[in-house]
Amino acid sequence: MALRSPLGRVRGLGSAKEGVEHFWQQRITALGLVPLTVWFVISVISLAGADYATWKTWIGHPGNTALMLILIGFVFHHGQLGLQVVIEDYVHGEGAKLAWLLTMKFATLILAVFAALSVLRVALAGG
Repeated sequence: MALRSPLGRVRGLGSAKEGVEHFWQQRITALGLVPLTVWFVISVISLAGADYATWKTWIGHPGNTALMLILIGFVFHHGQLGLQVVIEDYVHGEGAKLAWLLTMKFATLILAVFAALSVLRVALAGG
């Protein structure tokens, strides 16, 4: 039998007040990914079979470069949010959970930067 009141048992274990922000970030990135993905798929289909020079010209257009960078940002942020939920739900040890969250966030950041720099390298290449 515990000597603590029900309020005392749950104090400090309630909502961290971060769930709503996370929820809205997932929904906003998902909503943004719809038109960006449609644009990307249509662009890839229209350029199917094109040579590297054609792709380079296409990605060199400022509008296409900007949309591609936005797509990369949304994809990696949305993926990071989803993976965070999975880790928080299925990894039970606090130390392991923290390690996995930090590893995942670092990896998604590195991959997003790599993808963005790759797009910029092709878009800004002379020739």
